[in-house]
Amino acid sequence: MVNIDNMMKQAQQLQKKMSEAQEKLNSIEVEGSSGGGMVKVISTAKGEIKHISIDDSLMKQEEKEITEDLIVAAVNDAKQKGEAAAQEEMKSVTGGIPLPPGMKLPF
Repeated sequence: MVNIDNMMKQAQQLQKKMSEAQEKLNSIEVEGSSGGGMVKVISTAKGEIKHISIDDSLMKQEEKEITEDLIVAAVNDAKQKGEAAAQEEMKSVTGGIPLPPGMKLPF
């Protein structure tokens, strides 16, 4: 017979480890680029855009910083809306039962 207390402890430890891993993903930064490095994006491993850099030759200098900031804001807004849509979709799959705190889908 399986020890239920032992299983619960293991599940709690796994949940703690998963939470720590998710937090770590917030601190890992990666850089993507295109156009031979003319456009660069820095984001967290979880996909939150931190910075976008556009080469000066691609636009007027006085518009560059505002354009970069607007792109960052738009991408992060889309990401948040996508997460909200995913949560709504999962409610229909789970029959309206809320997911435990910290558990987000897709994984």
